[in-house]
Amino acid sequence: MSTPDGPDESEKAPRRHHPPTFADIEARAHQTRVEIEARAEAARAQFEATNERIRARTGRNLFAAIGIGLALAAMLIVSLFLWKPLFILFGGLLVGFTTFELASALRHAGRNVPRIASTVVGVATVPVAFFWHVEGLWLALLVAIVLITVYRVVELLRPSHRTGTRPVLLDIGAGAFVQVYVAFFAGLYLALTGSDGGEWWTLVALAIVVFTDVGAYATGLKFGKHKLAPAISPGKTWEGFAGSIVVAVLLGAVLAPLLLQEPWWLGAILGLLLALVGTAGDLTESLIKRDLGIKDISTWLPGHGGFLDRLDSILPSAPVAFAFFSLFS
Repeated sequence: MSTPDGPDESEKAPRRHHPPTFADIEARAHQTRVEIEARAEAARAQFEATNERIRARTGRNLFAAIGIGLALAAMLIVSLFLWKPLFILFGGLLVGFTTFELASALRHAGRNVPRIASTVVGVATVPVAFFWHVEGLWLALLVAIVLITVYRVVELLRPSHRTGTRPVLLDIGAGAFVQVYVAFFAGLYLALTGSDGGEWWTLVALAIVVFTDVGAYATGLKFGKHKLAPAISPGKTWEGFAGSIVVAVLLGAVLAPLLLQEPWWLGAILGLLLALVGTAGDLTESLIKRDLGIKDISTWLPGHGGFLDRLDSILPSAPVAFAFFSLFS
């Protein structure tokens, strides 16, 4: 207390700051660790809740799908621009896995399609298309179909494989379908990339198709109300389709002058056609799965299903990309 003569001596004394003890430091570290763990747990719970809402809406693990997509994109870019023949390896792996998937799915549905033989001849078309372009691809396709047909016919020499005429013809048709749908369409991208300057057209076409898919997904997730084809693919909406068209046209208009040295309007037309064909390819693959009675072609790619589930829009888009390159490059 103060006195008439002045402030109390205790008020004049400076405050002494004692250095923190080891116990104080340990307590603060523990409190900080607890706070960090609580925030991490809250973030993880929010992440999982968001993922579950998206999975319930779309049936897909979005974050796993993004991770797989980024990995494939990185492999694509490296194979296109580090050393172009690496694209043979990249394309061969995709064709091999996808061919095996589709042949396995058809066998599950009762069609006797030889999986190993189909995979081998399908992968063999990849270097042929890259080095000998579309002429070599046509020849490789013809040889592949003949070999698969002969393989199936030779199987009939074994008593355990003998069946009626109609199933055998269906088996042969299914085997030819696998080669056309996977090996031939993919081979067009190999023929395109193997051409002088074709790697840029491959990059632009694939970028448009992929981001078209993303645009449809995001727009449909946010605004989708009206079903596009409920009997084939219940998850697709007209709103998502409209979003995919907008993304494809805008991206094509930007990338054509930037990467292809072509006018923006040509890129816009390319984007529009790729979006239309890609959507048709997506619905076609959904129709195939519905006809076969399966949800995904396989479960090899988390968030995507199988390789064909990832390539359903890309494969039928190959003729469009190759035609534009042949006409305008």
